[in-house]
Amino acid sequence: MIALRNAVQADNLILAEFGARTFFETFAEYNTEENMRAYLAMTFSPDTQARELINPNIQFFIAESDGAIAGSVKLVGGNAPSCVTGTYPVEIARLYVEKKYFRTGIGSLLMERCLHEAQHKCCDVVWLGVWEHNARALAFYHRWGFEEVGSHIFQLGDDPQIDLLMERRLRIPE
Repeated sequence: MIALRNAVQADNLILAEFGARTFFETFAEYNTEENMRAYLAMTFSPDTQARELINPNIQFFIAESDGAIAGSVKLVGGNAPSCVTGTYPVEIARLYVEKKYFRTGIGSLLMERCLHEAQHKCCDVVWLGVWEHNARALAFYHRWGFEEVGSHIFQLGDDPQIDLLMERRLRIPE
């Protein structure tokens, strides 16, 4: 059984470990060990997660299966890159699903929750950055109605990566 819940402050360690592990599984073969170590320490430390969990502009959702974390996502309200044209944007960041839970619907549950929350907050556009070489993620986001609107380079240590910027327009509830 899959349970979806909002993350709480006490989840900082589990989010740090889960995020680092799933990010590493996606990007490690394309980057040096030194660059990966530095990025993971900066982005997925328990302290960073704890600060993000108390930020009122950030929400984390966790999907659990039999008491173990199977997926997570971070939803960030606020700014967007210039190619994203929404007035009230929200970003979906770090939508990760444990590999053994691929094709179980967990990613869709997390996406549905993010879109629901964004619409509830009267956001008019949801955007995200997805690594250009992650064909599975690109196909998933296209199925959810996201369209490519631009790109940007993100540095992983000395290794440049290209993220495709995608957006989905939302109808603001009346």
